[in-house]
Amino acid sequence: MSVAGLLSEWTWGAGGWAVIGFGVALAYIVFGIAGFGTALVAGPILILFMPLSKIVPLLVLLDFVAAFGNLLPSRRDVAKPELLRLLPCMAVGCTLGVIFLLNLKSDLLLLLMGLFISAYAIYSLWVKARPTQLSAAWALPMGTVGGLFGALFGSGGFLYAIYLNSRLPKDAARATQSALISCSTVVRLSLFAIAGVYAELPLLMLAVCLLPAMALGLWIGRRVTLRLSREAFVRLVTWLVLASGIALIGRYIISMA
Repeated sequence: MSVAGLLSEWTWGAGGWAVIGFGVALAYIVFGIAGFGTALVAGPILILFMPLSKIVPLLVLLDFVAAFGNLLPSRRDVAKPELLRLLPCMAVGCTLGVIFLLNLKSDLLLLLMGLFISAYAIYSLWVKARPTQLSAAWALPMGTVGGLFGALFGSGGFLYAIYLNSRLPKDAARATQSALISCSTVVRLSLFAIAGVYAELPLLMLAVCLLPAMALGLWIGRRVTLRLSREAFVRLVTWLVLASGIALIGRYIISMA
């Protein structure tokens, strides 16, 4: 089948492609700065054009490329004991998340995603205190729930960040988080492949078409960190994420009226 034939499944016009490309680029600007958050930013935009059950596998493919790009320069700083502590829990959570994603109704997933990203945004904006140090026992709930959210909504990285930042120096925490997200994308990609999600060639072709937008976002994100306070930029994006989450909840309520 030709490229045009593979892309014919996606019926949005030039305007739709522009919006999707913008959403993906913006998401990977955030990824380039914070190391996670692509689904929180791109999800509310992409869900206007496709179901969540397509969005998450699509972003997993893009995250797979982006995460390994972030990991390679800092791999020597990875804290292996913390990585090995989190990985089994993350794998269990990812498996549960894929099962839920492929079996729950799309309207329920829409509501759950809206609630999830709104709760995350409110937490980020208003909870100022961070734990000075979490015990190693927190790896069990943080890893499991992070894996669950990662597979179900495409973003569990903020839970890994909370745990790792409370236990490791900044560089080690960021490197270990990149390694964990890289492993998470491999696990999720494998589970989606086993479930037959990637047997749909149009989805793979869409991912290929969006690679330039992803690369542009990463390039901008890495340069923004040199010119703008990371905290100020992430706070601005978090307000946008909150607005998106509220909009998704509103969309669900309207659809049910």
